[in-house]
Amino acid sequence: MPELPEVEITRRGLATHLTGQTIIGVTIRNPQLRWPIPKSLPGLLRGRTIRAFGRRGKYLLVDCGNGTLLLHLGMSGSLRILPVTAPPEKHDHFDLLLGNGTLMRLRDPRRFGAVLWQRGDVDAHPLLAGLGPEPLENDFDARHLYQATRGRSIAIKQCLMDSHVVVGVGNIYANEALFRAGIRPQLAAGKLSLPRCAKLVQEIRATLEEAIRHGGSTLRDFVDTAGRPGYFQQHYWVYGRGSEPCRKCGTPIKQIRQGQRSSFYCMNCQR
Repeated sequence: MPELPEVEITRRGLATHLTGQTIIGVTIRNPQLRWPIPKSLPGLLRGRTIRAFGRRGKYLLVDCGNGTLLLHLGMSGSLRILPVTAPPEKHDHFDLLLGNGTLMRLRDPRRFGAVLWQRGDVDAHPLLAGLGPEPLENDFDARHLYQATRGRSIAIKQCLMDSHVVVGVGNIYANEALFRAGIRPQLAAGKLSLPRCAKLVQEIRATLEEAIRHGGSTLRDFVDTAGRPGYFQQHYWVYGRGSEPCRKCGTPIKQIRQGQRSSFYCMNCQR
């Protein structure tokens, strides 16, 4: 599933093409995604100007003035900018037609993505209302992480993947940030000191920012708005490298299961 870097890369690519454009039409080919696409969208969006293209966690937010279009890529979705004449393929479920002769197309083979609508305050939407802070913004700091982990016996890696604690840090980047911070993924979250929280916050930011610079991770389906894969997977320290030597010390990377997800860490570099 695309994580925060991949969604942010998609946002940046789309914002360049869509901000300020007028929506002249909407095509819904298959409304049955994770939640049904609202049937009223064509009437709500036609003639509206896209004011801004934002992101909250892994949700893309298209500000249309009279409301906000919420988009989620699910496990296999991608959003592309194409000529309005581009013929649809099997898994192309939703098009936003623009006045400049292009369209934004959602392709989602597994149909776990979402196209939803929110009038008024978008942060009040049930999918957004309970989300924690953005990891690249100032309100996610050492003090926040320290307070959020007090008294918690849950493993720190699983804590980082809790969107109430911090949004957008999925399995890949939690593994990578914990390695950089020298913290084992199974350590009880409540045992982290304030200095270790500060180090972890710093490495979460650094990991996500580096991933964005490298175009995100393409392990299976992800491509950007121009159809290009990411290359951050070539720079992983631990993720997907079970039994391979640690890039720092040579100790074989250990792979374990946590919450039905794979975790990777170095027994020498992480404590």
